[in-house]
Amino acid sequence: MAKGLDRLRGWARRVKRDVLAVWLAARDRRTPWSARLVGALTAAYALSPVDLIPDVIPVLGLLDDLLIVPLGLMLAVRLIPGPLMAEFRARAAEMEARPRSWMAAVVVVGVWVGVMIFAIPMHTEIAAWLKN
Repeated sequence: MAKGLDRLRGWARRVKRDVLAVWLAARDRRTPWSARLVGALTAAYALSPVDLIPDVIPVLGLLDDLLIVPLGLMLAVRLIPGPLMAEFRARAAEMEARPRSWMAAVVVVGVWVGVMIFAIPMHTEIAAWLKN
C-alpha cells in the first residue's frame, strides 16, 4: 500500500513539474505555435480555480481534473521538441526547489486585511446614505 502511495506522489510531482514546464514552454518563442497554444490552455486550466465541472459534484468534479490536465499535458509534451522540453523541465524543477517567500505572503495578507478594515465601515456608511 505504501509503495502505491509513493508511486502516486511521484506521479503528482511530475504532473506539477510538467504543468510549470509547459507554462514556460508556452511563453518561449522557440516552441512551435501549436504546442504554445495547447500548453497555455492546459496550464491555465490546471492553475485556474475555475473548472468545467465544479469539484463539489461528486466524482465528476474531480474526474475532469484527472482527465483534462494529464491529456492536455501529454499532447503538449508530444508537440514540444524533446531538447526544449528537457530544458523546460529542468527550469521548472529549479523553480520548485527555490525557497518560498513567507514575508511576501504576510505582506499580501496584511494588505487584504487593511482593505477589509477600510471597506467594511465604508460599506455601512454607503448603505446608510442610500437609505436616506
